[in-house]
Amino acid sequence: MLSLGFMNTEIQTLIFILDLFGTSVFAVTGSLAAGRKHMDLFGVVVLATVTALGGGTLRDLILGAYPVFWVSSPVYLLMAVTTAITTFLLVRFFKLPNKLLSVFDAFGLAVFTVIGTKKALDLGAPASIAVVMGVMTGVVGGMIRDVLSGEIPLILRREIYATASLCGAVTFSVVLMIVQNQNIAVITSVAVTLALRLSAIRWMISLPIFIAHKD
Repeated sequence: MLSLGFMNTEIQTLIFILDLFGTSVFAVTGSLAAGRKHMDLFGVVVLATVTALGGGTLRDLILGAYPVFWVSSPVYLLMAVTTAITTFLLVRFFKLPNKLLSVFDAFGLAVFTVIGTKKALDLGAPASIAVVMGVMTGVVGGMIRDVLSGEIPLILRREIYATASLCGAVTFSVVLMIVQNQNIAVITSVAVTLALRLSAIRWMISLPIFIAHKD
């Protein structure tokens, strides 16, 4: 029993660290998107915050998990705001690679997909709903970011994005069901999502587009 308790504490710590990491990463993408539109510091903080917290907030509202995660644990809000201000200052002194936004977004997508799927399962949702919540957690923040910054959301572009999140969420649910080990499920899901998204970025992989037959 002591060993089992230690394992539960270990996975909870891992999930918490990943959650903070995902929050920080998505806040960076929001900050960089705001910077490309030449927003002021307030705009940077707002865009970073909604990017980092938007998906999880909608997830908690739909699942009835009140109060939402960043209200019950203000550390997430603090992390998003701190990351936004730090990014705002750093980009004044360092030139960031052009594809950094997409790479950071891929990491955030992978982490938040796992977090959302796991939370839904922990709250007793069936696997199908948990998968939807995982995808929602992963993509909604980025959608809000793109809409507010006047860009076409990544989820609507040709590159694989939501599909990577979907595959990661399904992977987490299936692996957890088979091996009953959350550590393995978390690592496998993150790896699948990240591999698909980064491959899509690197080789411009996309799903087939809809083309109507012309008479």
